[in-house]
Amino acid sequence: MCKGLPRSMSQAVQLAGGIRIASTLLVGASLSGCILAADRPDLNIEIPDAYRQETRQSRAAPDAALPAVDWWRGFRCSELTTLMEAAQIYNLDIAVAIAEIIQADANVGIAGAPLLPSLSGTGSAERLYQSGGGTSSAAGATTLGAGTTTATGGASTQYSLGLSASYMIDFWGKNRATLNAAEENATVSRYNREVVTLSTIVAVANDYFQVLAAQDELRVTRQNLAAAERILGLIKQQFNGGTASQLDVSQQEALVSTQRAAIPPLEVTVQQNIAALALLVGRAPANVTIKGGSTTRIAVPRVTPGLPSELLYQRPDVRQAEAQLASSNFSVEAARAAFFPQIQLTGTTGVQSAALATLFGPGAWYYTLASSLTQPIFDGFLLESDLKQAKGLQLQYLQAYRKAVLSAFADVEKALVALQKYTLQERLQNDVVTDSRKAFDVAETQLRGGTVSLITVLQTQQTLFTAEINLVQVRLNKLLAASSLFQALGGGWTPDRTLAALQPPAQN
Repeated sequence: MCKGLPRSMSQAVQLAGGIRIASTLLVGASLSGCILAADRPDLNIEIPDAYRQETRQSRAAPDAALPAVDWWRGFRCSELTTLMEAAQIYNLDIAVAIAEIIQADANVGIAGAPLLPSLSGTGSAERLYQSGGGTSSAAGATTLGAGTTTATGGASTQYSLGLSASYMIDFWGKNRATLNAAEENATVSRYNREVVTLSTIVAVANDYFQVLAAQDELRVTRQNLAAAERILGLIKQQFNGGTASQLDVSQQEALVSTQRAAIPPLEVTVQQNIAALALLVGRAPANVTIKGGSTTRIAVPRVTPGLPSELLYQRPDVRQAEAQLASSNFSVEAARAAFFPQIQLTGTTGVQSAALATLFGPGAWYYTLASSLTQPIFDGFLLESDLKQAKGLQLQYLQAYRKAVLSAFADVEKALVALQKYTLQERLQNDVVTDSRKAFDVAETQLRGGTVSLITVLQTQQTLFTAEINLVQVRLNKLLAASSLFQALGGGWTPDRTLAALQPPAQN
């Protein structure tokens, strides 16, 4: 609880009269610091000592393989690397984020302007005519502190040049707090650019992996279609020889049709993800060609999660939420300071004369000095509502910061377990495909020799086809989990490298 407020207000009144200025500034500075300290909330964030899903190797050396700035090169795909670099240059969402930085920097300048004195120049020329007891003005302009000269029963001219200055003493720190809030908002915009960039390059990776997986599924489906048509040919031969029924032929024809019908949706997936990639790199889909390849040729970079406490520094979205909270703290300080008197100093100086020849003479110079104090008394509870709104926004950003931190930990945990389990599933699914292919080859051989039932052949076909498609999906899930882990760890954004670029313009 801040003490000594009545005495400070009394000294503010004395300041308006020019008395005890230094003492008043000292008391005001201490009160401003008290306001700031009282409005800082307790973060109360739970930070774990380690991740639940981290491996023994990462526990032994948590910083052994933290995400690199160009982490996508670890996938060892030149086409993906080209797309990543193009997205960082031409992506329109990143361009919007950069434009927001420019606006935020301009707002810093606007917020810092009240901390500096304002200076303006004035000039006027008046032609006065007096007849009897009245005075008329033929032409003129008004200037602070400028007098008039009249001549009885005749005309006169008044010239004046002057400078006018005013300065609002930031006695309670309101303007300084407003500037600090604007600077934090400028920092928020810079972190937002990093968040958008990271999200963009992860989206590029995910869409590219979707293209590769769809191409793999297309190859598998076409191979399965060829195998099904080959089996259908054998069954028709047996049908013509009287050893197979029409039902056997129809069942195999249904399987062939199923494989053929699975091709168009996969082609849609390929083309739609290529269009999505074109948007991410800021180009028209018709002008973008993606060669693609196979998920089997994509390596998964090794990465360790590091310590959970380091995540608060590594992820730009957490830093963004932190800067938003800091900005709201200064906004509360500014709203509270608005309750106290405002002290305005003004002054004018210049020259005025009835003749241009004597305008710059010693007797033409004049000056005025004034100070004023404005104390809010009743404003319809406007200031109270502003303070309440600022505190509500502060509480909102506090909870948003807490959620950002906990979400960061959860993202890492989910990505770690997904990458670990999908890697295991890929190995197991490979075994399923190998065994299913052996069974299908044996069944096809026996079908040619007429020593196996068609039901067995049909079952081995469907088992193999399903196993191969599932393997492609598992590989895709593993790659998506890898990109999610890099995103969860703040990959591609190095605070030490970009810290200087994140600083908003300095203000006096």
